[in-house]
Amino acid sequence: MFLFASYSGGVSDFMSHGDRPNFRLGSRLSDTTFGVYMMKTQCVSSDRISSLPENIIETILSLMPIRDALRTSILSKRWRYCWMTMPKLVFDHNLVRAISGTGILLKYKLVNAIFHVLLMHNCPAIIKFELDVDKMDMETEFHPIILYLSRRTNVKDLIIDNNTSDIFYKLPTSFFLIQGLESLELMGCDLEPPLTFNGFNKLRKIDFDDVQVSTKDLQHFLSSCPLLEEVILGDYEEEYVEENSFKFVQLFQCVPLVHTLDISKDYMKYLTAGGMPNKLPTSLHLKDVRLDVCLRELDVISSVLCIIRSSPNLGRLFFVMRDNEKLPIQESSIKFADLRDDLSLTLDNLEIFEVVYFSNISCEMEFVKLIMCKSPILEIAQIELKDNVSADDELKIVRDMERFPRASPSAQLIIERRPMTEDS
Repeated sequence: MFLFASYSGGVSDFMSHGDRPNFRLGSRLSDTTFGVYMMKTQCVSSDRISSLPENIIETILSLMPIRDALRTSILSKRWRYCWMTMPKLVFDHNLVRAISGTGILLKYKLVNAIFHVLLMHNCPAIIKFELDVDKMDMETEFHPIILYLSRRTNVKDLIIDNNTSDIFYKLPTSFFLIQGLESLELMGCDLEPPLTFNGFNKLRKIDFDDVQVSTKDLQHFLSSCPLLEEVILGDYEEEYVEENSFKFVQLFQCVPLVHTLDISKDYMKYLTAGGMPNKLPTSLHLKDVRLDVCLRELDVISSVLCIIRSSPNLGRLFFVMRDNEKLPIQESSIKFADLRDDLSLTLDNLEIFEVVYFSNISCEMEFVKLIMCKSPILEIAQIELKDNVSADDELKIVRDMERFPRASPSAQLIIERRPMTEDS
């Protein structure tokens, strides 16, 4: 199996069969033949890759798929054990494809390969550890791997991708004992922190996609990670939310240092429930915000406006328009045109403004105009139209936006068409 290959020979290992002298027992070598052989030996012995600095070798190995990184052990004696101190371990689909076999045999070989690497690995600190085994249903095998990580002194970046499995992977207790985490990405997992969980005190980024977690457990987890600066909450199982006790106000209390926020439509449903006040008592540190919004819902509108008013340092806004064509307009809907004179609503540091799934209904157009008239240093305003917007409507949008008096006349306006997808 390729993962067990290691260099244990001499010069002949580097030479093809045709390059080797044809020695015969009792034969006499000519001076020419012997000289050619010695020249080849000296060239191989003085190869440049064996004299590379440690940091260069580490960089080379970190850029390779793990299969190829392990194969470098046959290059020379110097390289034989270099892979054992690789700071990045990525077990993904590239490794799966490199192993022959199907079904149980493939799974056995893959698990054997991963455990072999972990057994031999001897790096004091792991910069990145990724586990993404495509459609292999390895939930049981994940446990000893997580246990291994919990016993390491330092793991900075951890990615567990179980999205292709039909079963959510319930993170074991040992997961919450991993030390040194600065970035965490979970996909297709079940997160339920134990009562003894004291938090990840170095964690700065989380990215949850299709993660089963109750609102209570999510609040507990976030509040236990005081240095969080980047929070990404993607799709989740809707029936797993048992109540609407966790909203944006509580979220910002849990992560007061957050500067990057990305919230999908599933989380927006309960984070915006009940709406938000006009402005939070304490300013937020947000610089980059991406939200799925439905401008037909008052709770969503009030939440978006509150976040804008409470974030004086916003430099980028990204909105995904959702269900604006499907839902009826609420009777007391906010008129965005009336907010253009609102002095509490300012975007003095906004440089990039992006909108996708724009369907050219009035509330969307007025919202875009509101943002642009409040952004004096805006550099780029990009609008991606849904495929169902007609060519005539597209032309009207361009003309309307070009005539509209923007706070930043030099802002580049980009209007383009976005292909229709299943979630459009």
